[in-house]
Amino acid sequence: MRQQHVPVSAQPNREKQHRMTAAICSIILQGLGQLYNRQWIKGIVLLLLEGAGLAYLLPRLSQAVWGIWTLGENTQRFVKVNGSTVLQKGDHSIFLLLDGIIVLLVFFVFVLVYILNIRDAYMTGLAREQGKPTLGAAATMRNVMDKNFPYLFLSIPALGILFFTIMPILFTVTIAFTNYAAPDHIPPAKLVDWVGFKTFTDLIQLKSWSQTFYGVLTWTVIWAVLATVTTYFGGVLVALLIEQKGIRFKKLWRTIFILPYAIPQIISLLLMRNLFNGQFGPINTYMRAFGLEGLPWLTDPFWAKVTVIVVNMWIGIPVSMVLILGVLTAIPRDLYEAAEVDGASAFQKFKIITMPFILFATTPVLIMQFAGNFNNFNVIFLLTNGNPLRGDYQYAGATDLLVTWLYKLTLDNNRFNMASAVGIIIFLIIATFSIWNFRRSKSFKEEDMIQ
Repeated sequence: MRQQHVPVSAQPNREKQHRMTAAICSIILQGLGQLYNRQWIKGIVLLLLEGAGLAYLLPRLSQAVWGIWTLGENTQRFVKVNGSTVLQKGDHSIFLLLDGIIVLLVFFVFVLVYILNIRDAYMTGLAREQGKPTLGAAATMRNVMDKNFPYLFLSIPALGILFFTIMPILFTVTIAFTNYAAPDHIPPAKLVDWVGFKTFTDLIQLKSWSQTFYGVLTWTVIWAVLATVTTYFGGVLVALLIEQKGIRFKKLWRTIFILPYAIPQIISLLLMRNLFNGQFGPINTYMRAFGLEGLPWLTDPFWAKVTVIVVNMWIGIPVSMVLILGVLTAIPRDLYEAAEVDGASAFQKFKIITMPFILFATTPVLIMQFAGNFNNFNVIFLLTNGNPLRGDYQYAGATDLLVTWLYKLTLDNNRFNMASAVGIIIFLIIATFSIWNFRRSKSFKEEDMIQ
């Protein structure tokens, strides 16, 4: 009987199964696929990592999910034991929430490593199918140090960011959806409950809170705009005056105007606080000496706002001046020469050449300055502490910004849920404003214009 010929290409090739077999092994047990691919050290290390991860997660994961879901069920209370009254510990809602977030982040890292382990086993199996040699321990280390060193090096700070930056942010966000506030919901004596968006609705709609929120928000926006505009254009003006032709001792002028920036801000602000003291401050003392009536610089709502803006100009203009001086030196001189040939005036040269170059180079910094002034904690806190007080505000004064109000809500009054809601609102405002304006700026659209 004639035997039928089977093409070589149609014959089953067991070598084609390396990638799938390795991947399936890694799905079953982390590191098993690497052992199948004869990567012994890598496989053992991954097995140990899985063992350590399971040893941490198995006794904690269900408790973490329960803690986040319920925020505890039993309160701290006194009970009778053998005729004696003892304190029985209850569930601490905030600890349960914090521990739950940490455990879930560890679980996220564990799953990520597990997925990467499967991919690594699959790719190594694919390399074996293509006839490439399997990398041994030494070759793997060389590959890691040469090609994958950036990933290895960046993974360490990435873990730090995950647990020291993202974790606190998640914790703060979740607090905003609870009723964690004094005096009725402070653990362990009391439990904390999930309340959804009630904190946000109270902040916006409840009169006792909404009046404070809208008042502080309005002043925060006004302050951010005025503080940014005055310091930026003040810096532009000073830089242009210094760079004018015929100005002598330019280095001396630069040194003089940079001194307020060189002095630590906390010293300048505390000094200004004493200078503007309404009763004993030198400014009012000199005004009275000349027959003028002293002004309530820090005790009247209007004059307190004027004072913080003026002091911020004193601190902020030197920063803008240094920035603008650097931009002015980069503008090509031949543009001005061509403008002079065309008969352009000084104002026209400023409008057509100088200001467009300045704005193009400094728009991202200008956006950052606005965001920084929106959250300018130091100037307000050190100069006025948010005062003078207002009786119709909840825990806030006339010069309080959202960020200083948040500080008072948290550390002075234990209104943690309201403070978390304010923090989320600050983030949404700043992120939206910064991204929208940056994407509309010429610095973003025409980043290759100046080379």
